[in-house]
Amino acid sequence: MGIPVPISYRPPQTQTKGPMKRTLLALACLSAVSLAALAGNEKTKPDNTATNERDRSGETQTSGDQSNSPADLKITQAIRQALMKDSELSTTAKNIKVITANGHVTLRGPVKTAQEKAKIDQLAKSAAGGAHIDDQLDVKGSH
Repeated sequence: MGIPVPISYRPPQTQTKGPMKRTLLALACLSAVSLAALAGNEKTKPDNTATNERDRSGETQTSGDQSNSPADLKITQAIRQALMKDSELSTTAKNIKVITANGHVTLRGPVKTAQEKAKIDQLAKSAAGGAHIDDQLDVKGSH
């Protein structure tokens, strides 16, 4: 009889080290690219800088001017619902500002075509129940 040789137990190796390293490397690269893109965007001015300065002047209606009276809220809601129901309007047109204060409705924002502008004006007039409509929509055209 010989000398007994101790048998050591080795758990089976898993194959996750390689894929894990690749995943972490890919995430690190994506993070670096995202940060570089964000840093690049900070250098360019948004194209609506003049519009934002105009809105700060207090001479134009903004969403902060919306009245909380039940009658004004009802008018705004009716116009917004009419815009959302119209499947022919673009997403841009559906996202215009609708501001109602003391029964006076202001429509502001970009639309793609003159036809959209006319359609929104018509929808707002029929939904507003006789309220005065101030159409300040800008036709921007499709880009």
